[in-house]
Amino acid sequence: MQHLIRTDDFTVQEIEGIFADARKFSDGKFDRILQDKIVITLFFENSTRTKSSFEIAAKRLGAEMIHLDAAKSSTKKGETLVDTAMNLDAMNPHAIVVRHQNSGVPKILSNHTKSAIINAGDGAHAHPTQALLDLFTLKEHFGDVKGKKIAIVGDIKNSRVANSNIELLTRFGMEVILVAPPHFLPKTALKTTHFLNEIIDDVDVIMSLRTQTERHSSQSYASLKDYASDFCITTELVGDRDILILHPGPVHRNIDICDELLADKRCKVLEQVTNGVSIRMAVLKKLIHDI
Repeated sequence: MQHLIRTDDFTVQEIEGIFADARKFSDGKFDRILQDKIVITLFFENSTRTKSSFEIAAKRLGAEMIHLDAAKSSTKKGETLVDTAMNLDAMNPHAIVVRHQNSGVPKILSNHTKSAIINAGDGAHAHPTQALLDLFTLKEHFGDVKGKKIAIVGDIKNSRVANSNIELLTRFGMEVILVAPPHFLPKTALKTTHFLNEIIDDVDVIMSLRTQTERHSSQSYASLKDYASDFCITTELVGDRDILILHPGPVHRNIDICDELLADKRCKVLEQVTNGVSIRMAVLKKLIHDI
């Protein structure tokens, strides 16, 4: 059984196949090909877009969805995650979509199940379907993304979205530049800067990230307003440049991106959400139908 734990679990050829399916699904061309399949969602962290996106994706393809409330699961009674996985697997679902606050949990579960494990975000490690939908959004706009430059801005060190996008976008030939305050930057061989003005004329895309305050051991900025003064993506910064604006959500308005720019046609945030359903439909098709 193939799993999706990290973006590099799929080859370039497999990803192009997923994108081809996603385009068909975006056009409304799909059948209930998962009608006798069961998909379980197991979220130990809050989620709006990812969880509902997976549920809509599965239902559109005809799968039966079962949502397990992690707050009421037996892990709260002392059951280990491995035992939870083995017990769920014994019920013979076809896929389990997992989000957890700790890195590595989906990988551990994949070692103890016969069903496909899909990582919906684990700690600061990986969020593969988010990176896939981000790349899909870019490819739908540019066609060929090779040679395009993207600035990823914000709390990169604590961002699973950044990790997955760095791996995936560079593999498809994009140049990634990281923009963040020093304490938000990981050790990396990529180009980095602390100043948006240094790169604004060089990039084709800006991906803003939410500050991951829940993953900070201590307050790292005096206030989010202070952070925004240096790293908010504003109309004044962007001007009339031909630049796409992405964000994985949820957006902190006027902290990550200003209100005016969120309403700008160059901002693809809602398009990302729409594409997320099609991409997750294609991932489910690949993992539990095309086997």
